[in-house]
Amino acid sequence: MSAVSNLGTINEAIAATIPDRDAIVFKDRRLSYGQLAERTRRLANFLLNQGFGCHKERDALSPWESGQDHVGLYLYNGNEYLEGMLGAFKSRTVPFNVNYRYVDEELAYLLNNARCQILIYHSSLAHRVESVRDQIPSLKILLQVNDDDSVALLPGAIGYEAALEKTSNVMPDLQFTDDDLYILYTGGTTGMPKGVLWRQADILAAALGGKTSNNEIIPAEQFAERADRVNHRYLTAPPFMHGAGSWVAFQALHSGGTVLVQDNVYRLDADDIIDTCIRERADVMMIVGDAFGRPIADALEKNPRKMPALRNIITGGAVTTASLKSQLLSLLPHINIVDAAGSSETGSQGQHVSNSDSGAATGRFSLRPGNVVLNETMDQVLEAGHKELGWWAQSGQIPLGYLDDEKKTAATFVSVDGTRYSVPGDRVRLLTDGSLELHGRDSITINSGGEKIFAEEVEQALKHHGDVYDAVVTSRASERWGQEVVAIVQLRKGATKDEASLLGECEHHIARYKFPKSFVFCNEILRSPNGKADYRWAKAQVED
Repeated sequence: MSAVSNLGTINEAIAATIPDRDAIVFKDRRLSYGQLAERTRRLANFLLNQGFGCHKERDALSPWESGQDHVGLYLYNGNEYLEGMLGAFKSRTVPFNVNYRYVDEELAYLLNNARCQILIYHSSLAHRVESVRDQIPSLKILLQVNDDDSVALLPGAIGYEAALEKTSNVMPDLQFTDDDLYILYTGGTTGMPKGVLWRQADILAAALGGKTSNNEIIPAEQFAERADRVNHRYLTAPPFMHGAGSWVAFQALHSGGTVLVQDNVYRLDADDIIDTCIRERADVMMIVGDAFGRPIADALEKNPRKMPALRNIITGGAVTTASLKSQLLSLLPHINIVDAAGSSETGSQGQHVSNSDSGAATGRFSLRPGNVVLNETMDQVLEAGHKELGWWAQSGQIPLGYLDDEKKTAATFVSVDGTRYSVPGDRVRLLTDGSLELHGRDSITINSGGEKIFAEEVEQALKHHGDVYDAVVTSRASERWGQEVVAIVQLRKGATKDEASLLGECEHHIARYKFPKSFVFCNEILRSPNGKADYRWAKAQVED
């Protein structure tokens, strides 16, 4: 094996250095780095024995093409999810994430779009696999992970543990490269999911712990040395099938840390997350915005507990409001809350830290190396203090494109003055002091009376109100405005509906033309398991 920036070979090098350290802790299972390496070699050899792997090298392919076989991970959190990723990397196949909330039509679309050949799934999801398997002509192998003893193996499926037991634990002798693929499917909350293609060397630097705090790329041979002297314990509360969750898990594995998984992986159980952090001495907790942070803060208010080991809460994928950060800091005054900005198409783009000394603020980010703001037509880099709304763009270690989609690849990955940028759709202004004013994702903007309104801006304004537990903003057709802003609001228990009070809070944060024209109140706002708003669901609520 050469010392390339390949995720499989890096795992092997770290395992050889710290074989006895805990790599993954889940319920009563504690997998050391040595055991994780052995189990993932076995999975790799199983896939290779079935004839899967890499069939065409990168230099013979277009940016949106894959020459490797694809392994779907239709799993809840647990050691098998991370094993599935590493086992695929070590066989030169490519793992991809599958949303376990999808209904049959969405699931069939995703598996066909990904040209899925091997599907690793939990037995509790077997009924969904059974209902779509005949619609996926590329599907060859089903590997069933037992999480429910009452569910039998599907006809023709192979038990996951049985597959590992019968296979060699020797590391495959393959020509691993930096160009081996990493695929991450976007959530599809506003449109159909897209498979983002990354070179492993690029995603390693962009999101998986492959850079220093000074933004320098870590040489592959230094990962093992760093792991030998660093040891952090990370609890990643969101699903691994969400990019932010798996990215933080791999940041842990790439630094010799331990990935901690809460017991209840089927729904968000704030007390379980807190108790796992305390029991396993987590010093890092990863959440997704208010959707995760608010239940955790409420659980600590209801049942105060000390979390002395915890030092950092990392939040990404959705906004964490300043009011919630203040609540968390009052409960855990010794922690840092780290906002991490980024996307499936850029990796990490920026960080903002709130703590007891600096105070709590909704993330304000500064441009980091490789980040720029492009003008409306994406053909010019804007200077600080520009008046127009621009596009937040990333250069350097960025994806190749979208799987099998030349048109969308060309629209998102553009060249300006000879530099290639990823432009996933975030609208921003670069202020004169060098900070970014975030407005939101262009795909969820509302055009009302000729004015562009970003749904996320209105959501944040509403969440400042003390009676609002959660809020999602969408639009519906209007004779007068073309589109009108509608807010779907989940109130705190015991709070009464008071639209005037909600609009009064909005006055402190946004212009009047952005105010909701109507409110829909509900008992619970539906979000994806990763905590992100489901805007298709929101549309259906206001249209009904």
